[in-house]
Amino acid sequence: MSGRARVALCAWAATLMTACALLPLVDPATWILQAAFLLAVQSGVGAAARRVPLARPLTIAAQALVTLVLLTLVFARPQAFAGLIPGPQAFQRFADLLRQGGDDIARYAIPAPLESDGIRLMLVGGVLVIGLLVDTLAVTFRSAAPAGLPLLALYSVAAGLSEGGADWLWFLVAAVGYLMLLLAEGRDRLSQWGRVFGGAPRGPGAEQGGAVAPVRTGRRIGAFALGIALVAPLALPTMNGGLLDSSNTGVGSGTGGGGTISAVNPLVSLRDSLNVDENRQVLSLETDSGDVSNLYLRIVSLDDFDGTTWKPSKRHITAVPDGTFPTPVGLGPDTRRAEIRTTITAADWYAQDWLPMPYPPSGVRVRGNWRYEPVGMTLVGDHGQNTRGLTYQVRSLDVQPTAEQLAAAPPPSAALKREYTGLPDSLPDVVSRTARDVTAGAANPYEQAVRLQEYFAVNGGFEYDTQVEVGSGSRAIARFLKDKEGFCVHFSFAMAAMARSLDIPARVAVGFAPGTPQADGSVSVGLRDAHAWPEVYFEGVGWTRFEPTPTRGSTPSYTVTDTPGSSVPDPALPSRNPQTEPSAAPSVSESCSAELKRVQGCASESAAAAPVTGGDGTKWYTVLAWAVGGLAVLLAPLVPLLWRLRTRSVRLGAHGRTEADAGPHTLAVWQELTDTAWDLGILPDESQTPRRAAARIVRLGNLDPAAAAAVHRVADAVEQVLYAPRPRLTAGLTEDVLRASAGLRAGVGRRTRLRARFAPRSTVRVSWAVSARWAAAKRRVVAAARPTLRKASGQRS
Repeated sequence: MSGRARVALCAWAATLMTACALLPLVDPATWILQAAFLLAVQSGVGAAARRVPLARPLTIAAQALVTLVLLTLVFARPQAFAGLIPGPQAFQRFADLLRQGGDDIARYAIPAPLESDGIRLMLVGGVLVIGLLVDTLAVTFRSAAPAGLPLLALYSVAAGLSEGGADWLWFLVAAVGYLMLLLAEGRDRLSQWGRVFGGAPRGPGAEQGGAVAPVRTGRRIGAFALGIALVAPLALPTMNGGLLDSSNTGVGSGTGGGGTISAVNPLVSLRDSLNVDENRQVLSLETDSGDVSNLYLRIVSLDDFDGTTWKPSKRHITAVPDGTFPTPVGLGPDTRRAEIRTTITAADWYAQDWLPMPYPPSGVRVRGNWRYEPVGMTLVGDHGQNTRGLTYQVRSLDVQPTAEQLAAAPPPSAALKREYTGLPDSLPDVVSRTARDVTAGAANPYEQAVRLQEYFAVNGGFEYDTQVEVGSGSRAIARFLKDKEGFCVHFSFAMAAMARSLDIPARVAVGFAPGTPQADGSVSVGLRDAHAWPEVYFEGVGWTRFEPTPTRGSTPSYTVTDTPGSSVPDPALPSRNPQTEPSAAPSVSESCSAELKRVQGCASESAAAAPVTGGDGTKWYTVLAWAVGGLAVLLAPLVPLLWRLRTRSVRLGAHGRTEADAGPHTLAVWQELTDTAWDLGILPDESQTPRRAAARIVRLGNLDPAAAAAVHRVADAVEQVLYAPRPRLTAGLTEDVLRASAGLRAGVGRRTRLRARFAPRSTVRVSWAVSARWAAAKRRVVAAARPTLRKASGQRS
């Protein structure tokens, strides 16, 4: 097998090994076989095109065209001409499948079902695109090192979406594939040089090893680097976060000491929860509250509105407080409250990383690894902790403000108002204009909030419909205000945005509306009780729930007004499924349907959680470690440049003034001259005499007479110190080397000069030196052990 064919095979293997990191995301994992076959065809086309040979751009174009035809054959065959040639309908099919795949990624829990053609196209197509990039860089352009970037991108996507159980294993597989690619490319390069150098003899009379020594050294260096990559994360601070971290899946992680927390929008599955065929029980509650109609279970609050959606802000987290939690922000001593106790049991299949609790909690008794976020007063699981099969007790406050207290509430602090009234510039003007029209004549923020609630729930002509898409983008709220159809997400998002447009602090809470009382006194909370509602802040009361969604939840008593024409629903009526009546035992399904899998049941993680990183704050050694790591990353590409600068400085520097220094100094400047020529594309030939080597450098470098004379003077000095009985110093050798180097650089293009500066070929001498020292060390060990072995065997030395 030729060297380039070997590199192509390793590029195919490296791509496939990196793609294995995607295996845990989809069930079953048979798609990898299809991807492997299509990737092999793509690589084979590239190998055939290079053998013709075609120009590099034509080779890449041929591979891209074959890749498109393969994808058309597999995913858009009915829409293609003759079932093979893609046309407008085929491209429309691809667009539809990609859109479907994006929707399915948002809906399905990990592992997603492979029955989704959209997900399969994204997997197979993504692997083929990465494979094309790797093959182009490593094989077509003969540069394997940059090929690690697309491989890293593929692994990062997989690591960002996975649940983290065996990330180290997939990293190991991907790293081995990349090292194989590097070694194959290095061996191919060495084979083009010929027998330029050799390894140390293995024994008396043994021949030189040719390229064996550096290849062996490359394997050792690769294995050493791989070991460092696997061990280093254990000693360094936790490196969670980033563009593609596990917050994109809602998977908790961390070291358990605190730090920060971030989360993505937890509403991606809410509509599917409301539309399931079976209202499967999620939680069972036992409470001493006399009125369960207000017993909302909050999971998380969404307070960051970027114009596209509402999402949680990044928050600092701490250990769960012992005993009683701090008083909620804004709650004053004059507001009436009562403490209630609730025991909550989660279903065995419900794996939620946030702990559903009545708000505001005043104390929690829960087993496992949990962390506390003080601003939202929520608990989030650490080290993969979730609610599956968990039973816990929550003490919470039943805050009972009056309409008069809310109406007379003083303005909130400037900092709180600034944080919770921010709106993006992209929000359509119709949102704030409608808010002003609806609240015209209101005397205070409380009356404005009540009018907004009544506008959505009573007199605005809105209809509750769970089949409406959630929507995204800056105009989603405007469409909802126009169409007047939606479910709790639309109502809560719209009311919170409109309240902010009136300078009223508002956010959105996500969790469960009051469940259904059972005959045994418990309360059953099902999938259809999933809910979102707005919370408005009033100084002296704190965050206060409102209910703008018609027919859902319960309207708070403090918002019921005596306004004529108002027909606010009875606050005593909890949310109930009209098709089912309370029963003595909740219904339980023995199997996991596809719809239930979409809402992340059946032993899967919830989409409402986020990673946790350790530490009660940023420690000095964490900052130092990150600074050193960042500096190392920045300097890594400059290591060859710095090594050459240092080596050149040492070789051309002063080596003494006596005749004994003539040899080392002259040989050092000669090696610098030949290495400079090597970096600029003139490979060294150590079989030639210095005079012939100089003539070769002059001829291949197209040197001018002055530079050529400088090269010959250095060569004459080398022959003098090698063959003269008493070598003597030759003045001006450093200047001659600099003059010759300038002539060599002037005869090449800018690209060659840049490569010689930042990726000099002569840096391979480092691996030669390592190999030589390793061989010398082994010989010393063997020599030291030989007398001992002879003595042990009874032989005389």
